[in-house]
Amino acid sequence: MSDPAPTPDPRQGLHEQTLSRLNNLQALQEAGFEAHPYSYPRTHHTRDVLGAHPAEPLEPGQEWPEETYALAGRVTLLRHMGKAAFADLQDEFGRLQLHFSRSDTETFEGVKKLDLGDIIGVRGFPFVTKTGQLTLRVTSWQPLVKSLHPLPSKFHGLQDEELRARRRYLDLMVTEGAREKFQARSRIIRYLRNELDTRGFMEVEGPTLQVTAGGAEARPFMTHHNALSHDFKLRISLELYLKRLLVGGFEKVYEIGRVYRNEGIDRTHNPEFTMLELYWAYVDYSAIAGLVEELLSGLAQELHGDYRFEYGGKTLDFTPPFARVDYVGALREHVPGLDFDPLDLDRLREFSDARFPQWKAVPAYKLLDKLFGEFVEPLLTNPTFVMDHPAVISPLAKEHRTRPGLTERFEVFCSGFELANAFSELNDAFDQRARFEAQSARRAAGDDEAHAQDEDFLLALEYGMPPAGGLGIGIDRLAMLLTDSDSIRDVLLFPLLRPEGTGGAKVDGEDAASPG
Repeated sequence: MSDPAPTPDPRQGLHEQTLSRLNNLQALQEAGFEAHPYSYPRTHHTRDVLGAHPAEPLEPGQEWPEETYALAGRVTLLRHMGKAAFADLQDEFGRLQLHFSRSDTETFEGVKKLDLGDIIGVRGFPFVTKTGQLTLRVTSWQPLVKSLHPLPSKFHGLQDEELRARRRYLDLMVTEGAREKFQARSRIIRYLRNELDTRGFMEVEGPTLQVTAGGAEARPFMTHHNALSHDFKLRISLELYLKRLLVGGFEKVYEIGRVYRNEGIDRTHNPEFTMLELYWAYVDYSAIAGLVEELLSGLAQELHGDYRFEYGGKTLDFTPPFARVDYVGALREHVPGLDFDPLDLDRLREFSDARFPQWKAVPAYKLLDKLFGEFVEPLLTNPTFVMDHPAVISPLAKEHRTRPGLTERFEVFCSGFELANAFSELNDAFDQRARFEAQSARRAAGDDEAHAQDEDFLLALEYGMPPAGGLGIGIDRLAMLLTDSDSIRDVLLFPLLRPEGTGGAKVDGEDAASPG
């Protein structure tokens, strides 16, 4: 009988800094500490200590031994000074300096086995150091978990933008303002939800997996359900299922949820993003425009205390009422040489082919948005309603009541990109069918972003949907503006990135792509 194979050494191949930290963990265990305790009886956060003495003139030597605090968090700075040590403790709400000394705690020797990044629990009382800094004098402490990797440099942080998005947990630890940005995003969603609830809207949830992905012109992601043996699509919009609820009798509904579009990635696009969509029975797009002004201007006040705030080095002004421009009029004003009606698509095709040969493969009706994006959008700095879009690019919007060829649709642009899209909703079942059939013809001709025909939605319309206004707001782009973020992935905790290969970005000498 052969001898059993030797048990592999789990430390083999580990980085030397990881080995050093494991040795420190072993030393702490030998000193009587538990390696991975199940809980810690925290009583306060760092902000509670700092907030208890905000306006007092702090005099060196002051102390408040009657105030006892139990805190927990990550060690982000550590300085050993013989019989004493200073550390910075960071929790969700801030950072506080700690002071350890041999005279104050019986387990002082264990402090020497702490590493940057370790999570610890401490108990003590506040005092003021010789330099005038409010500090917690630690009377007892406990290691809670050992960090096996060093933190990125305190002074340089994470400079690589892709690494910040890929290793968001590190970004949140060390990048100044990173956590505040995502806390602001949460406040944005909470504000919108509270405002809509107050106005009598009901929050609902539609399906993510759909047979027909509709509500927008976009290429969907595909998936397969094994039990049903059927292919499904991830939703590209929230719209069509919310409208079914209007048919069913609900009058004010909204959803805040993820949608998925199989498209490229750039500064303002991520294939997975968050939308707010709402539908309001018995009103038109004019009422929706008023609601948008109230929501967006209110958000500026909520986050900045003012209608004016900085974005990208410029001052944006969200003071209502917002400016309004006409879609077709803006094209004729700002596109050089466009001195004819752009709704004449044959003439627009000739005009574009002569002046913009790079767009020869673009379908004629999409040239409208190409020209608008090139010549008009960059001019729209403050929030602006772009009114009355052509029907040919608005398959779900109601025809304009006085302007043939146009629809009662607006988009809100700010700082050169779209924030919101709204309609007087189309509720003529026959008109909707005809528009879907026109879109289907475009799909058959090779336009895989043309709107798919949804027979179940058409059937719902045949039962009767009340006149209504609808709105979609891109939460991520709104968060970009309100947090002064240059890229959409700066406001997504986990944006879609290309899968990592065998290499990876470096953090303080270690391979950040692999934890080993």
